[in-house]
Amino acid sequence: MYVPAENRYDVMQYRRSGRSGLKLPLVSLGLWHNFGGVDVLENGRAMVRRAFDLGITHFDLANNYGPPAGSAEENFGKIMKLDFHHLRHEVVISTKAGYWMWNGPYGEWGSRKYLISSLDQSLKRMGLDYVDIFYSHRPDPDTPFEETMSALDYTVRSGRAMYVGLSNYNAEQTREAAAILRDLGTPCLIHQPIYNMFNRWVEDELLEVLDVFGIGTIPFSPLAQGLLTDKYLNGIPEDSRAASEHSPFLDKDDVDKTIDQVRELNKIAQERGQTLAQMAVAWLWRFPVITSVLIGASKVRQIEDIVGAMNNANFSEDELNRIDAILKG
Repeated sequence: MYVPAENRYDVMQYRRSGRSGLKLPLVSLGLWHNFGGVDVLENGRAMVRRAFDLGITHFDLANNYGPPAGSAEENFGKIMKLDFHHLRHEVVISTKAGYWMWNGPYGEWGSRKYLISSLDQSLKRMGLDYVDIFYSHRPDPDTPFEETMSALDYTVRSGRAMYVGLSNYNAEQTREAAAILRDLGTPCLIHQPIYNMFNRWVEDELLEVLDVFGIGTIPFSPLAQGLLTDKYLNGIPEDSRAASEHSPFLDKDDVDKTIDQVRELNKIAQERGQTLAQMAVAWLWRFPVITSVLIGASKVRQIEDIVGAMNNANFSEDELNRIDAILKG
């Protein structure tokens, strides 16, 4: 039986999510890729175990994660059964529904029918009685927010989830949805937006809205799909996402457009005694409204590297100004 490291809670730092009572680790592990049916289960298992040994208590999924869709939840359920069945009270598990999951009119978006049916399926795949956080994965332009938020509220009242969250909602949508949830008596716990050095849209208005409503924030894609690492400093490796003709996330043009900035950012990271990935994650923690940063990984060492960002999480005013100048360049 897996026995976690005794010092796991000494390694990690935790922040309270908004005005809730729930604390999340500064680093959370996302299972968007590398945990599906096309991947090696034992590698995913090793990553989850090592993450927990480092104090990462939060594991983030969605109904359609894989590939194929649903297989990440199935594999995580196997890992829970093998290694964490006796530790359920120590882990925070989140899942989502909103994107396409099955054929027909009830297989995506934000209807009550879809959200609750999807969560029931997710619980079955993972072998769980409840999830800690259930998200509306994206706003539905054709379903009233009252219906979507009422469905989220119901998942908590029915015991399927402990908390609810939003993902990919803009500032105005978040303001409307959060107000409805507050009136229903199930306040929004957390918001999951894309946010990194190259995509700073949340700074315009969303972070202020989240602060006003007391909602935590957990950015995804903090490394811009690998751009904010040392992977592309000396060209595009053959086995990288940017080299793949079928990658939906990154291509050669993305690398070419940003490589000069990446190299300048890497110089600052080296001066700080960090890898570029560590600096990119630490830079996100500078706002108190950021509860945790959601990382993906394909290897154990990548998780270890990011956790090492906590060794130097503070920035001088000069460093922040230099980073801003590079990003605006």
